[in-house]
Amino acid sequence: MTFLGLMNSAVLILCVIILTAYSHQAQALGPDFFGEGLCASSITIHGYKCQEFEVTTKDGYILSIQRILEGRVKVFGNVTKEPVILQHGVLVDGATWFLNSPEQNLPMILADNGFDVWVVNSRGTKYSRKHTKLDASSQEYWYWSFDELVAYEMPAAFDFVSKETGQKIHFVGHSMGTLTALLSLAEGKWENQVKSVVLLSPIAYLSRMTTLIGAIATRSLLSEGFTLLGIAEFDPKGVPVTDFVQGICVQSGLNCNDLFTLIRGENCCLDKSAFDDFMKVEPQSSSTRTLFHLSQIVRTDALSKFDFQSPRLNMLHYGRLRPPAYNLSKIPNNIPIFMSYGGADALSDIADVKKLLNDHFQDHDKDKLSVQFIENYAHGDYMFATNANELVYKNVTSFLKHKF
Repeated sequence: MTFLGLMNSAVLILCVIILTAYSHQAQALGPDFFGEGLCASSITIHGYKCQEFEVTTKDGYILSIQRILEGRVKVFGNVTKEPVILQHGVLVDGATWFLNSPEQNLPMILADNGFDVWVVNSRGTKYSRKHTKLDASSQEYWYWSFDELVAYEMPAAFDFVSKETGQKIHFVGHSMGTLTALLSLAEGKWENQVKSVVLLSPIAYLSRMTTLIGAIATRSLLSEGFTLLGIAEFDPKGVPVTDFVQGICVQSGLNCNDLFTLIRGENCCLDKSAFDDFMKVEPQSSSTRTLFHLSQIVRTDALSKFDFQSPRLNMLHYGRLRPPAYNLSKIPNNIPIFMSYGGADALSDIADVKKLLNDHFQDHDKDKLSVQFIENYAHGDYMFATNANELVYKNVTSFLKHKF
């Protein structure tokens, strides 16, 4: 492809990702979405007890974490509740878990089933923009990829919850939250802390994804161009970018009113009100480096640490010319893992999930691995489907309650 063609591809992906926010940003946002914190905006209003915490990572980022202490269904007696950490994906935050009704959102379902629920908001999102030294308006604040989430963010969350509860922890991730889980397990970050792992729409390999937008994004010069322009924060709602992209998207011929489908696949069962709420609070900022890193996975069909595209910088960071690979074969075979993926998911494509399973889970203890396939589910259905509880969350709850 010519340089001009690559730049045109970059323009197209800008249209799609950023106008996800643009075409909805004029909608009025009610106070439920901008209260004192996620507890006030999304949890206590439904009758659940919730606490706000701030946890500082070793690299100085201050994360907002919510704890749902008690569900609406009272648990009587001296019962020790098992802790569960929930981790969202990229370009969203913890609010995404709560956009469906209490009967159809996973954290509240888990709380009602007697679990001690902890929701993590990744660095750079609305409630997690603090740092011990850096301001989120600075370039340096955004110098991280998912490597840092694995190295610093996930360990900080696990250490904190482990200290607060004194127990091993269940983990539930969606989308990129599954990638950080897989890499954390491979790197031995959760040794002696994790009890079981749930992966919804698992993301590891990405080269076979069928979404048009994903393909354009990762095979273009978008991330490199942003880096060269000094745009370290990828803010889908940023006024300069949305103003620039608005006219171009119209000219491109893409249907910018159906961006969710273009990006994630044709969802079967979305709750319209939940989706409308999603468009009010998401997408959220992430680092340009994270998007660049994801694009490297697509291009190389391999899981490696961030490639700085410079032998000198790679030597500085890794002591070698090329970044080291993550080895998913190092994931312990005896950790209970539940995976659920959909046949209509354009991001977590069937072929990529099968590659993950065939390459790295053939020797996993058979009684410790449970895999669910839902033919008509796409990426968003795992968060917003009207039947998510019946098809997915009941299985997740049963899995977490199982005594392995």
